[in-house]
Formats: sequence, C-alpha cells, structure tokens
Amino acid sequence: MADEDDNTLLQRYRDGDAAAFRTLVLRYQRPIYNAAYWVLHSAADAEDVAQTVFLRLAERAEDYDPSYKLFSWIYRMAVNESLNLLRRNNREEALDGEADFADDEVADPQQRLQEDQRSQHLRRELRKMSVGDRTVLTLRHFSELSYAEIAEVLQVDEKTVKSRLFEARQRLRAMLPEMQP
Repeated sequence: MADEDDNTLLQRYRDGDAAAFRTLVLRYQRPIYNAAYWVLHSAADAEDVAQTVFLRLAERAEDYDPSYKLFSWIYRMAVNESLNLLRRNNREEALDGEADFADDEVADPQQRLQEDQRSQHLRRELRKMSVGDRTVLTLRHFSELSYAEIAEVLQVDEKTVKSRLFEARQRLRAMLPEMQP
C-alpha cells in the first residue's frame, strides 16, 4: 500500500478503507509538521496544525480535485492554517521554542559550535522576516519544493514564486552580511 500513488490511496479512503488514510498520514505527517513549524516556530502549534490538516483532509476528501497534486493541496492547507493561527494569536512571528538542528556529522567541537551559532543566527534572522518571505524561503530551502510545487501551494504563477524567492533571498542576504562568501 505504501507504493500506491496518492490518488489511489485517497480513492480507497473515500471507499471506506481507513488503512489507506493512515498511509497518507504516515507519508505526509513529517512534511506537514515541518511546514507548520517553519512558519510558527512552535512545536506544539505545528503539531496542532498537522492534526487539523489531516482532520480536514478526512472531512474534505470528496472536495479534492485530482488534477492537482494531493501533496500541494494538503501543504497549502498547512500553510493557510499556520498563517491563520498567527493571525488568531495576533503575532507575526512565534518567538518561543528553539529547536536544535545541528549537524551531527560535525566531529570537531569548535566547528560544531560555529555551525550551531550560524544556525541560531540564521533562525533568528528568519523569524524577523515577513511571513511571506519566510514561507517562500522555507518551502524552497527547508521543504525542498520545486518552483512549480511552491506555485501550486501558494496558488500563484511560477514566475511570481521566482520573483518572491529572489527578493526574499536579497532581504535575507542584507540581514546576514557576515555570512557572505
């Protein structure tokens, strides 16, 4: 069942196969959580968003248009729910909850410390950016979506994605002059 495509699994769920839905949840729970986390910077909020997204998927399975990728549809739900949560909480950025994303492969303690400091600095600067900039950057660089996938998620033209990404990168570079080569 894990090898089946998303449309087949969703159709099986529509036909009453709960195991097919569990497969979809297992397939996408991590990317959905990560998308929410990079917008919200809160593990608890990201978990709530992921649960909400999968609940909505279960409730709206009949509304899915198979001409679009299922992943893009649920990813868009995650981004929208994350942005809505920010608005409900009247905050542009979540400032609590630091996660340690250090590279465990770095053996030299001094090098690891430098990498940790750079990573923390980058996360701090990302949190200072607008939600729109942060969203497009994280979709591309942390979630590793293609331009076409980002366009689908954000429901904009691919050229708009490229433009927004270029501008967001320029703003981030200006915020991080010490990290320039």
